[in-house]
Amino acid sequence: MDLDCKLVKEKIEDYRKEYNCAQSTLLGICEVAGLPTKELATLTKGFGGGIGGTFDEGTCGAVTGAILALGFLGADEDQIFNCSKEVFNSFKEEYGSTTCGVISKSGEDKSPCIEVCLFAGEKVCECLK
Repeated sequence: MDLDCKLVKEKIEDYRKEYNCAQSTLLGICEVAGLPTKELATLTKGFGGGIGGTFDEGTCGAVTGAILALGFLGADEDQIFNCSKEVFNSFKEEYGSTTCGVISKSGEDKSPCIEVCLFAGEKVCECLK
């Protein structure tokens, strides 16, 4: 699936104004792919703050949202599995961690949140090409 990465990033930015990182990443990708978003917003609500606000123990919502999007949009199990690993490893290499609390200083600094969502969304676009 070839997604318009620029449009995905625009949608993620728009959603981030109202939603958490997992929701924003998933919704931005899925809207561009033509999937319904209302149900997906509810589905990912609990992944905010590294899963229920656990921050230091939970995975960054941008990663979670990206992996969920791959599950919806991947061509087959192998692509979903391989792309998930690629997104996870690229994210960890870029930010030094996939843990929400490390990236956001235990939720005290949410300034990197939009950047990590955009990064995760871009990696999904690249992987699905």
